[in-house]
Amino acid sequence: MNIEECNKSAIDSGHARLHELGYKQELKRDLSVLSNFAFSFSIISVLTGLNTLFGTGLSFGGPISYVYGWLIAGSFTMVVGFSMAEICSSYPTSGGLYYWSAMLAGPTWAPFASWITGWFNIVGQWAVTTSVDYSLAQFLQVIILLSTGGVNGGGYQASKYVVIALHAAILLLHAILNSLPIYWLSFFGQLAAAWNVLGVFVLMILIPAVATERANAKFVFTNFNTENEGGIGNKVYIFVLGLLMSQYTLLGYDASAHMTEETKDADTNGPKGIVCAIGISLLVGWAYILGITFAVTDIPHLLSKNNDAGGYAIAQIFYDAFKNRFGSGVGGILCLGVIAVAIFFCGMSSLTSNSRMAYAFSRDGAMPFSPFWRKVNDQEVPINAVWMSAVIAFCMALTSLGSLVAFQAMTSIATIGLYIAYALPSLFRVTLARKSFTPGPFNLGRYGVVVGWIAVLWVAVISVLFSLPVAYPITDQTLNYTPVAVGGLLILLLSSWFFSARHWFKGPITNIEV
Repeated sequence: MNIEECNKSAIDSGHARLHELGYKQELKRDLSVLSNFAFSFSIISVLTGLNTLFGTGLSFGGPISYVYGWLIAGSFTMVVGFSMAEICSSYPTSGGLYYWSAMLAGPTWAPFASWITGWFNIVGQWAVTTSVDYSLAQFLQVIILLSTGGVNGGGYQASKYVVIALHAAILLLHAILNSLPIYWLSFFGQLAAAWNVLGVFVLMILIPAVATERANAKFVFTNFNTENEGGIGNKVYIFVLGLLMSQYTLLGYDASAHMTEETKDADTNGPKGIVCAIGISLLVGWAYILGITFAVTDIPHLLSKNNDAGGYAIAQIFYDAFKNRFGSGVGGILCLGVIAVAIFFCGMSSLTSNSRMAYAFSRDGAMPFSPFWRKVNDQEVPINAVWMSAVIAFCMALTSLGSLVAFQAMTSIATIGLYIAYALPSLFRVTLARKSFTPGPFNLGRYGVVVGWIAVLWVAVISVLFSLPVAYPITDQTLNYTPVAVGGLLILLLSSWFFSARHWFKGPITNIEV
């Protein structure tokens, strides 16, 4: 075999499955399994979810809620991940979830199944990017506050307009980075994964070591905090609400599926990326939770709006640790910088995943002006989809200027909306396609159906739990608008389907002659 034939063989081995599914190779296939894993791992980013929602965990249950809640949520998330990974192995395309639904629902239901799954997926992804980058803007505001003296020292407290401006600047940087060729994104993705792992181990050891007062093992493993501003006293209810911190963190691993058209040997490396991202996040995250909780001694102080960080729990923990030891909180502020970088990488990878989903959905004609959004540039980057996703994430954040309640309703779609999209392919796999499903090289064998059902049931459970009220009495300011937001999106999607899309959307469209 000559060199030309060898190269052709290599190309065929990388593109074969995509060609079988009816698609041309338009994106550059240059990612290794490590790079594929890195995108999902950096979106899950334990340093992002655990730190930005640490106050939620402290409020609803405290140590017991997040120490054990993390293991519960993580275990079921792994089940969801295994079910998704098996399907990904059969259908390794950038469309991911909505393409899977179309293939598994059968010819009759394929267009409707892919329409619902795809829109829940892409809107959920936009909500994730919005939430992550807005959280970073708020986190930077807390760092600035502490750097200028804190609440009790006359520190600078940014207005909501400054926060939205920071959010816009972050999104702009992310859009610029995502306009670079894929090998740069691969580098940044691997850097982000390394940063998360090293950051976790440095902070989980450093913060308790520096702290002058530390909790004992009994507190870390048995303390249950029932005091909260929500007026909720039932312990089971409190524990359930505390799960939010864990479940929100363990989100975004569908990125490995959306990057499969740029991943070598995607039918095996894509599934590995999903499973490894969840598994390693589960282990690393639990270690981080344990380490930081040993530095928690006074929960009411950490949650108080009158502390130096304005009630931002994790920032106050870091600040107190260094200030009480050295008389200055500068070291704690620098440690917060480590978290800020991790959140930045998380938002960057989230936008990468957004753009690939938007590209694939447009390729199949599901989005308005699809021919424009599906275009790729000379570097084989879906450039228009990148900038569209950044603009939409900015527009979603604008709701925070009018009402934080409205903003929280918008971003609640990030958790429930995405998990609905995660569960639908598994539901079709264990029902309509139970006998017809053809597994890929990564498969669960006879356990596939059982794992699929557990995944579907877990998503159903958390969809109900996260729609429960989080404060009493219920008013327009305390109502949990998650069911309103998700239900509103569902009504919009069903209406658009019955009145319009069912007449022209036919599901995934092949673009080559197979």
